[in-house]
Amino acid sequence: MLRIDDASFERLIEYIKTNFGIDLSGKKKLVESRLSIMLAERGFKDYKEYLARCFSGDKNGEIVMLVNSLTTNHTFFMREPEHFRFLSDTVLPYLVEKNSAKRCMRIWSAGCSSGAEAYTAAMCISEYLRGERHKWDTRILATDISVKILSEAQAGIYPRKSIQNLPDGWESRYFLPIGQDKIKICREIRDNVIFRVFNLMDEIPFTKAPFDLIFCRNVMIYFDKSTRTALINRFCKALAPGGYLFVGHSEGMPRGITGLKYIAPAIYRKPLNS
Repeated sequence: MLRIDDASFERLIEYIKTNFGIDLSGKKKLVESRLSIMLAERGFKDYKEYLARCFSGDKNGEIVMLVNSLTTNHTFFMREPEHFRFLSDTVLPYLVEKNSAKRCMRIWSAGCSSGAEAYTAAMCISEYLRGERHKWDTRILATDISVKILSEAQAGIYPRKSIQNLPDGWESRYFLPIGQDKIKICREIRDNVIFRVFNLMDEIPFTKAPFDLIFCRNVMIYFDKSTRTALINRFCKALAPGGYLFVGHSEGMPRGITGLKYIAPAIYRKPLNS
Protein backbone atom coordinates (compact mmCIF):
# COMPACT_ATOMS: atom_id res chain seq x y z
CA MET A 1 0.00 0.00 0.00
CA LEU A 2 1.29 3.45 -0.93
CA ARG A 3 1.69 5.52 2.24
CA ILE A 4 0.84 9.20 2.40
CA ASP A 5 3.34 11.52 4.12
CA ASP A 6 2.13 13.86 6.86
CA ALA A 7 2.60 17.05 4.81
CA SER A 8 0.56 15.71 1.89
CA PHE A 9 -2.14 14.41 4.23
CA GLU A 10 -2.49 17.78 5.96
CA ARG A 11 -2.64 19.54 2.61
CA LEU A 12 -5.28 17.11 1.42
CA ILE A 13 -7.59 17.33 4.44
CA GLU A 14 -7.42 21.15 4.50
CA TYR A 15 -8.29 21.45 0.81
CA ILE A 16 -11.12 18.89 0.89
CA LYS A 17 -12.67 20.42 4.01
CA THR A 18 -12.46 23.98 2.68
CA ASN A 19 -13.88 23.20 -0.74
CA PHE A 20 -16.24 20.29 -0.13
CA GLY A 21 -16.97 20.30 3.61
CA ILE A 22 -15.67 16.75 4.01
CA ASP A 23 -13.67 16.18 7.19
CA LEU A 24 -10.88 13.60 6.75
CA SER A 25 -9.09 14.38 10.02
CA GLY A 26 -7.82 11.18 11.60
CA LYS A 27 -8.68 9.14 8.51
CA LYS A 28 -5.22 8.59 7.05
CA LYS A 29 -5.74 4.83 6.76
CA LEU A 30 -9.01 5.37 4.90
CA VAL A 31 -7.30 7.75 2.46
CA GLU A 32 -4.50 5.27 1.83
CA SER A 33 -6.87 2.34 1.37
CA ARG A 34 -9.09 4.25 -1.06
CA LEU A 35 -6.33 5.88 -3.12
CA SER A 36 -3.17 3.76 -3.10
CA ILE A 37 -4.26 1.27 -5.79
CA MET A 38 -5.62 4.02 -8.00
CA LEU A 39 -2.39 6.01 -7.74
CA ALA A 40 -0.27 2.97 -8.56
CA GLU A 41 -2.42 2.04 -11.55
CA ARG A 42 -2.16 5.56 -12.93
CA GLY A 43 1.61 5.74 -12.52
CA PHE A 44 1.97 8.28 -9.70
CA LYS A 45 5.09 7.64 -7.64
CA ASP A 46 3.75 9.33 -4.47
CA TYR A 47 0.93 11.43 -3.06
CA LYS A 48 2.84 14.67 -3.48
CA GLU A 49 2.91 14.18 -7.25
CA TYR A 50 -0.75 13.15 -7.31
CA LEU A 51 -1.95 16.11 -5.23
CA ALA A 52 0.00 18.49 -7.46
CA ARG A 53 -2.10 17.17 -10.35
CA CYS A 54 -5.32 17.43 -8.35
CA PHE A 55 -4.73 21.00 -7.27
CA SER A 56 -3.64 22.23 -10.70
CA GLY A 57 -6.96 23.98 -11.24
CA ASP A 58 -9.02 21.32 -12.99
CA LYS A 59 -11.56 21.00 -10.19
CA ASN A 60 -14.09 19.26 -12.41
CA GLY A 61 -11.56 16.57 -13.32
CA GLU A 62 -8.96 15.15 -10.95
CA ILE A 63 -10.27 16.75 -7.79
CA VAL A 64 -13.80 15.43 -8.32
CA MET A 65 -12.38 11.98 -9.07
CA LEU A 66 -10.48 12.27 -5.79
CA VAL A 67 -13.61 13.17 -3.82
CA ASN A 68 -15.51 10.31 -5.44
CA SER A 69 -12.79 7.88 -4.39
CA LEU A 70 -12.91 9.09 -0.78
CA THR A 71 -16.68 9.03 -0.34
CA THR A 72 -18.85 5.94 -0.53
CA ASN A 73 -21.31 5.74 -3.42
CA HIS A 74 -22.86 2.50 -2.15
CA THR A 75 -26.56 2.78 -2.73
CA PHE A 76 -29.61 0.68 -3.47
CA PHE A 77 -33.34 1.13 -3.99
CA MET A 78 -35.66 1.64 -1.00
CA ARG A 79 -32.74 2.30 1.33
CA GLU A 80 -34.06 3.17 4.81
CA PRO A 81 -37.57 2.05 3.76
CA GLU A 82 -39.34 3.76 6.65
CA HIS A 83 -38.58 7.07 4.94
CA PHE A 84 -40.39 5.99 1.81
CA ARG A 85 -43.32 4.64 3.81
CA PHE A 86 -43.56 8.04 5.49
CA LEU A 87 -43.34 9.69 2.07
CA SER A 88 -46.24 7.60 0.76
CA ASP A 89 -48.39 7.63 3.92
CA THR A 90 -47.86 11.20 5.16
CA VAL A 91 -45.95 13.53 2.83
CA LEU A 92 -47.68 12.77 -0.45
CA PRO A 93 -51.25 13.04 0.93
CA TYR A 94 -50.24 16.39 2.45
CA LEU A 95 -48.69 17.65 -0.80
CA VAL A 96 -51.61 16.54 -2.95
CA GLU A 97 -53.97 18.53 -0.74
CA LYS A 98 -51.64 21.52 -0.31
CA ASN A 99 -50.63 21.83 -3.96
CA SER A 100 -53.90 20.77 -5.59
CA ALA A 101 -54.31 24.11 -7.38
CA LYS A 102 -50.93 24.16 -9.14
CA ARG A 103 -50.53 20.37 -9.17
CA CYS A 104 -46.79 20.40 -8.67
CA MET A 105 -44.35 19.04 -6.10
CA ARG A 106 -40.87 20.37 -5.41
CA ILE A 107 -38.56 17.57 -4.25
CA TRP A 108 -34.74 17.61 -4.10
CA SER A 109 -32.38 14.67 -3.66
CA ALA A 110 -29.21 16.40 -2.47
CA GLY A 111 -26.05 14.31 -2.79
CA CYS A 112 -27.97 11.86 -4.95
CA SER A 113 -25.02 9.58 -5.83
CA SER A 114 -26.11 6.99 -8.41
CA GLY A 115 -29.74 8.14 -8.36
CA ALA A 116 -31.45 5.23 -6.59
CA GLU A 117 -32.92 7.53 -3.93
CA ALA A 118 -34.47 9.93 -6.45
CA TYR A 119 -35.79 7.11 -8.61
CA THR A 120 -37.30 5.38 -5.56
CA ALA A 121 -39.11 8.60 -4.65
CA ALA A 122 -40.35 8.93 -8.25
CA MET A 123 -41.74 5.40 -8.12
CA CYS A 124 -43.46 6.11 -4.78
CA ILE A 125 -45.11 9.18 -6.35
CA SER A 126 -46.20 7.15 -9.37
CA GLU A 127 -47.71 4.50 -7.10
CA TYR A 128 -49.56 7.10 -5.05
CA LEU A 129 -50.94 9.21 -7.90
CA ARG A 130 -51.66 6.28 -10.22
CA GLY A 131 -53.92 7.47 -13.05
CA GLU A 132 -53.63 11.11 -11.93
CA ARG A 133 -49.83 11.33 -12.21
CA HIS A 134 -49.87 12.74 -15.75
CA LYS A 135 -51.80 15.77 -14.40
CA TRP A 136 -49.00 16.67 -11.97
CA ASP A 137 -45.50 18.10 -12.33
CA THR A 138 -43.59 15.80 -10.00
CA ARG A 139 -40.10 16.11 -11.46
CA ILE A 140 -37.41 15.56 -8.85
CA LEU A 141 -34.17 17.53 -8.75
CA ALA A 142 -31.16 15.29 -8.04
CA THR A 143 -27.72 16.81 -7.49
CA ASP A 144 -24.19 15.61 -6.84
CA ILE A 145 -20.66 17.00 -7.28
CA SER A 146 -19.60 14.22 -9.63
CA VAL A 147 -20.26 14.47 -13.35
CA LYS A 148 -19.33 10.80 -13.68
CA ILE A 149 -21.78 9.51 -11.08
CA LEU A 150 -24.54 11.74 -12.48
CA SER A 151 -23.93 10.33 -15.95
CA GLU A 152 -24.34 6.83 -14.55
CA ALA A 153 -27.50 7.90 -12.71
CA GLN A 154 -29.01 9.37 -15.88
CA ALA A 155 -28.39 6.10 -17.71
CA GLY A 156 -30.47 4.36 -15.01
CA ILE A 157 -28.73 0.98 -15.26
CA TYR A 158 -28.18 -0.96 -12.03
CA PRO A 159 -27.25 -4.43 -10.78
CA ARG A 160 -30.37 -6.55 -10.38
CA LYS A 161 -29.52 -7.16 -6.71
CA SER A 162 -29.95 -3.42 -6.01
CA ILE A 163 -33.75 -3.71 -6.35
CA GLN A 164 -34.25 -6.63 -3.99
CA ASN A 165 -35.94 -4.39 -1.36
CA LEU A 166 -38.60 -3.04 -3.72
CA PRO A 167 -42.24 -4.10 -3.24
CA ASP A 168 -43.69 -6.89 -5.34
CA GLY A 169 -44.66 -5.78 -8.82
CA TRP A 170 -42.39 -2.74 -9.00
CA GLU A 171 -39.72 -4.52 -11.03
CA SER A 172 -42.16 -5.38 -13.82
CA ARG A 173 -43.75 -1.90 -13.76
CA TYR A 174 -40.63 0.25 -13.61
CA PHE A 175 -37.63 -1.74 -14.90
CA LEU A 176 -36.44 -3.39 -18.08
CA PRO A 177 -34.08 -6.38 -17.94
CA ILE A 178 -30.60 -6.05 -19.42
CA GLY A 179 -29.05 -9.50 -19.63
CA GLN A 180 -29.04 -11.68 -16.53
CA ASP A 181 -27.58 -9.35 -13.95
CA LYS A 182 -28.68 -5.79 -14.78
CA ILE A 183 -31.87 -3.79 -15.02
CA LYS A 184 -32.77 -0.34 -16.39
CA ILE A 185 -35.24 2.20 -15.07
CA CYS A 186 -38.14 2.75 -17.46
CA ARG A 187 -38.26 5.95 -19.50
CA GLU A 188 -41.23 7.40 -17.61
CA ILE A 189 -39.42 7.31 -14.26
CA ARG A 190 -36.08 8.45 -15.71
CA ASP A 191 -37.79 11.46 -17.30
CA ASN A 192 -39.19 12.39 -13.89
CA VAL A 193 -35.72 13.05 -12.41
CA ILE A 194 -33.56 16.03 -13.39
CA PHE A 195 -29.85 15.60 -12.62
CA ARG A 196 -27.59 18.59 -12.01
CA VAL A 197 -24.04 19.14 -10.75
CA PHE A 198 -24.00 20.96 -7.41
CA ASN A 199 -21.57 21.30 -4.50
CA LEU A 200 -23.43 21.37 -1.17
CA MET A 201 -20.85 23.84 0.15
CA ASP A 202 -22.23 26.48 -2.21
CA GLU A 203 -25.21 28.74 -1.67
CA ILE A 204 -28.39 27.04 -2.85
CA PRO A 205 -29.29 28.57 -6.24
CA PHE A 206 -32.59 26.74 -6.77
CA THR A 207 -34.74 29.65 -5.68
CA LYS A 208 -37.56 29.51 -8.25
CA ALA A 209 -39.80 28.06 -5.57
CA PRO A 210 -39.19 26.55 -2.11
CA PHE A 211 -38.96 22.79 -1.77
CA ASP A 212 -41.67 20.60 -0.28
CA LEU A 213 -39.18 17.86 0.57
CA ILE A 214 -35.39 17.62 0.66
CA PHE A 215 -33.53 14.32 0.91
CA CYS A 216 -29.95 14.62 2.19
CA ARG A 217 -29.22 11.17 3.54
CA ASN A 218 -25.86 9.62 4.36
CA VAL A 219 -24.05 12.65 2.97
CA MET A 220 -23.40 14.72 6.09
CA ILE A 221 -21.55 11.85 7.77
CA TYR A 222 -18.49 13.25 6.01
CA PHE A 223 -19.02 16.79 7.38
CA ASP A 224 -17.95 18.28 10.68
CA LYS A 225 -20.49 19.88 13.02
CA SER A 226 -20.11 23.46 11.78
CA THR A 227 -20.42 22.41 8.14
CA ARG A 228 -23.51 20.29 8.90
CA THR A 229 -25.10 23.16 10.82
CA ALA A 230 -24.50 25.66 8.01
CA LEU A 231 -25.87 23.25 5.40
CA ILE A 232 -29.01 22.41 7.37
CA ASN A 233 -29.67 26.12 7.90
CA ARG A 234 -29.45 26.59 4.13
CA PHE A 235 -31.84 23.68 3.64
CA CYS A 236 -34.24 25.25 6.12
CA LYS A 237 -34.32 28.47 4.11
CA ALA A 238 -34.92 26.49 0.92
CA LEU A 239 -37.91 24.61 2.37
CA ALA A 240 -41.48 25.76 2.04
CA PRO A 241 -43.44 26.18 5.28
CA GLY A 242 -44.53 22.65 6.19
CA GLY A 243 -41.73 21.18 4.09
CA TYR A 244 -39.79 18.09 5.18
CA LEU A 245 -36.09 17.26 5.49
CA PHE A 246 -35.00 13.61 5.48
CA VAL A 247 -31.47 12.88 6.72
CA GLY A 248 -29.62 9.60 7.23
CA HIS A 249 -30.33 7.58 10.37
CA SER A 250 -26.67 7.77 11.32
CA GLU A 251 -26.67 11.57 11.09
CA GLY A 252 -27.75 13.57 14.12
CA MET A 253 -29.27 17.03 13.90
CA PRO A 254 -26.83 19.59 15.33
CA ARG A 255 -28.02 21.69 18.24
CA GLY A 256 -28.98 25.24 17.44
CA ILE A 257 -31.18 24.38 14.45
CA THR A 258 -34.36 26.20 15.45
CA GLY A 259 -36.16 26.23 12.11
CA LEU A 260 -37.00 22.52 12.00
CA LYS A 261 -39.13 20.27 14.21
CA TYR A 262 -38.38 16.60 14.89
CA ILE A 263 -41.15 14.40 13.44
CA ALA A 264 -39.73 10.87 13.37
CA PRO A 265 -36.27 9.27 13.31
CA ALA A 266 -34.22 11.22 10.73
CA ILE A 267 -37.30 13.20 9.61
CA TYR A 268 -37.71 16.92 10.33
CA ARG A 269 -40.28 19.50 9.31
CA LYS A 270 -40.36 23.25 8.89
CA PRO A 271 -43.32 24.70 10.83
CA LEU A 272 -46.32 25.73 8.76
CA ASN A 273 -46.34 29.21 10.28
CA SER A 274 -42.68 29.99 9.55
